[in-house]
Amino acid sequence: MSSEEIITVNKLVHDARSPLNRISMNAELIKLILENDMPKEKGIQAIDKIISACQECSNTLQILSSQHGGKQHG
Repeated sequence: MSSEEIITVNKLVHDARSPLNRISMNAELIKLILENDMPKEKGIQAIDKIISACQECSNTLQILSSQHGGKQHG
């Protein structure tokens, strides 16, 4: 793998981690909402953010797969 490809892969991995971090933070928020009887709307907003972040992560992984998935190692 060339250094340019490594840079591209590293960027895509970073791009996938960002929505994963948002998913984790919003899941923790939902847990707090449920534990503390906070407004249901806040939980729904957090769930919407999780869904959006999952879609973003999926798109990033699809790009990574199409750019580098056809290459076999070994």
